[in-house]
Amino acid sequence: MHSRNASLRLRAIVSLLFLTLASTFAQSIVADDTVLKLPARCQVADDDQAFRPCNETLNWAAKETAIVVCDMWDKHWCQGATRRVAEMAPRMNEVISAARDKGVLIIHCPSSCLDFYKDTPMRKLAQQAPVVETKIPLQGWCHLDTKQESALPIDDSDGGCDCWPQCKNYQAWTRQIAAIDIQEGDAITDSAEAYFLMKHRGIDNVIVMGVHTNMCVLGRPFSIRQMVNQGQNVVLMRDMTDTMYNSRMKPFVPHVKGTDLITDHIEKFWCPTITSTAFTGKSAFAFAEAKQPHVVFVIGEREYETKVTLPEFAKKQLEPRGVRCTFIHADEADKNNFAGLKALKTGDLLFVSVRRRSLPKEQLDLVREFVAAGKPVVGIRTASHAFHTKGVHPDGHAEWQEFDADVLGGNYHSHRANGITSVLTEADGANGHSILAGVSVDSFIGGGSLYQVSPLAKTATPLIIGSIPDYPSEPVAWTHQYGDSRVFYTSLGHVSDFKNAAFNRLLTNAIFWSLDRPVAPTNSPSPQ
Repeated sequence: MHSRNASLRLRAIVSLLFLTLASTFAQSIVADDTVLKLPARCQVADDDQAFRPCNETLNWAAKETAIVVCDMWDKHWCQGATRRVAEMAPRMNEVISAARDKGVLIIHCPSSCLDFYKDTPMRKLAQQAPVVETKIPLQGWCHLDTKQESALPIDDSDGGCDCWPQCKNYQAWTRQIAAIDIQEGDAITDSAEAYFLMKHRGIDNVIVMGVHTNMCVLGRPFSIRQMVNQGQNVVLMRDMTDTMYNSRMKPFVPHVKGTDLITDHIEKFWCPTITSTAFTGKSAFAFAEAKQPHVVFVIGEREYETKVTLPEFAKKQLEPRGVRCTFIHADEADKNNFAGLKALKTGDLLFVSVRRRSLPKEQLDLVREFVAAGKPVVGIRTASHAFHTKGVHPDGHAEWQEFDADVLGGNYHSHRANGITSVLTEADGANGHSILAGVSVDSFIGGGSLYQVSPLAKTATPLIIGSIPDYPSEPVAWTHQYGDSRVFYTSLGHVSDFKNAAFNRLLTNAIFWSLDRPVAPTNSPSPQ
């Protein structure tokens, strides 16, 4: 009886082993036939050397493709870089796992950390790859290739640490970050071995991910410049990378915008880019700090040309700092109609430059709902009487006479004569307010007539006072709290004000303050 049971157990084990091997064999056949469909973004130069975007779907055989994981270290000398690697690594591991299952070779390249892996089969796999002839010698580092590319669009000459104060530079890394799994069948190297292994396996397609795009991802012997120079088909996974860029250096844009600029450079001069969506089916990864605030500008006035000055202001001051801007203009044929106000549904800040308009009720309700939700509001010049039409409006339209007093905290009732410029000074107690950071109030004058707004709501905080001869001074800029909404208003906004750097800085600071985000450092000039 015992002999029969043992025989049955043996047969079961053999059967299980057979099924396992059969399954593995079947999977290997599927893997061998797997084609990766990779939606890629690229840029092509026309005859005038201007670049235009293009899109293509790459059909790469999985068995002829490798993923290179570049320098995803456990720790970096820059704390910000360490934080971003840790934030990105779990998604990267998902990508690697999915690619591995499809038959893609995974090559981990944690430079200068190979001693940590010296006895592993993954390290030995790379070491055992036979040396092959290269088109040009593979170098330890490939610097900027002036024959192939223009200068990088960011200044990383300070090392690229975006922390304040900046971190001390030293070799902090000892291994690849543990959040990325390394499995048998993967390879580990930091040298030309990666290319040798690719050619030994018949691999001509390379997907590069890791850090940092402007440095190692471009320069290492297993990375973009050198793989392209060897004739490999290369793509960068643009949402699985980061830059070493300090936003206090040129071109003075947010860190994540610096990464976008390097991605743009790579698409122009080196290779297409893809996103992790091709492997995970999820939306492209984005760092928490990359979530762009959305400012909705509502513009409808005929006195101060803000339909021109505000888009120009946004293009120069906000968009380079990572702010998404939407412009809703009054209809030219119907000055009370603001089609497109549903943009407020996804807006983070409402910017008002409107004068005496009564909106269709459903449109004004969108404004009311936005403010009631506790979202921030910024108003300039005629915003104090934006929705006040003195009780006269078409049927089906509505006004909001209390917008100035309730939301803005103001009290507009008239203005002084035109053509008399205002001398500006800081209000008592305003010194040190972040909205005034980098703003020399006494260096410019108000271009438009001085609005009569006194007294403000008790809940308003004056920041700037305007004065003209023979009349009482008046507040010209202040903050207010309406429910949960942070509010900033200024009666400045004349077309001449936008020609003054101090006013542009004031308005930029006010928008970031209202969004409850840090204003630009005082030693950082405005983008030009």
